[in-house]
Amino acid sequence: MRPKSAIVAGFDRAFSSIFDANITTLLVAFILFAIGTGPIKGFAITLAIGIVSSLFTAILVTRALVQIAYGKRKSIKSLSIG
Repeated sequence: MRPKSAIVAGFDRAFSSIFDANITTLLVAFILFAIGTGPIKGFAITLAIGIVSSLFTAILVTRALVQIAYGKRKSIKSLSIG
């Protein structure tokens, strides 16, 4: 498998895990907001903002950085992980 296709396949496989974990936590934040009062609602809002920004960073920003680093190279023969 070529390194570029390995990078794409890795991101595609990781997407479902990242999305599932963050959506589950976001659901908990909505439940906390719905049944909580005062500081609990504030915590739920802060948690939701953190989860959304984490999801954005994990999916879009990381993928963009990898594309910047390896996307412009015409033919990568090997990919160093260490």
